[in-house]
Amino acid sequence: MEISADTKSILGLELPTDPRWVDLAAISIEEILTDHAFCEQKAALTCISFIQRYAEHEKLVQLLAPIVTEEWGHFRLVLAEIKKRGLKLGRQRKDLYVNALLSFQQKGGDPEGRLLDQLLTMALIEARSCERFKRLSEGLADPILRRFYRRFMESEAGHYTLFLELSETYIDKKRVRKRWREWLAFEKETMKTLELRGDRIH
Repeated sequence: MEISADTKSILGLELPTDPRWVDLAAISIEEILTDHAFCEQKAALTCISFIQRYAEHEKLVQLLAPIVTEEWGHFRLVLAEIKKRGLKLGRQRKDLYVNALLSFQQKGGDPEGRLLDQLLTMALIEARSCERFKRLSEGLADPILRRFYRRFMESEAGHYTLFLELSETYIDKKRVRKRWREWLAFEKETMKTLELRGDRIH
């Protein structure tokens, strides 16, 4: 899968990652791998939560069930890479990026709107993760890690489109696209306010 450098046209993101982030990540490999591991773990748990909460949505259950297995497999792959390098899995850190996105979700109101925001949150997290993994796959000096992150980049791109597809399965497409534009604008402003740190995926 080819992911263009033009993140706006491919992933919809309105603000690309500062190129300096890769240099910071390169000197914080243990920390970035630790954060990555927990990101994969949380993705699996979030998909389980979706299935539990929306068990009546047959397509959602069918599409997310294998993603649970895939994300947990990714968690194990990152753990294996940490061990292979003689590094340690650190402690999970507060994810300021994800917490900011959660604050933008609809609270109360109609159930359809809440489902939409939950799905778009996941689509956005996957899109930003894909963009970050792309930068790691191209910018790190270590060829093994470049290949490692290329694999994850391709996976996240598929998850991004899956969550958007699910949004348009259960909610009117015009509403989805309008809300998605609002999400992209909010994410752009959020990225501007967050400190540039090389020890975090987001």
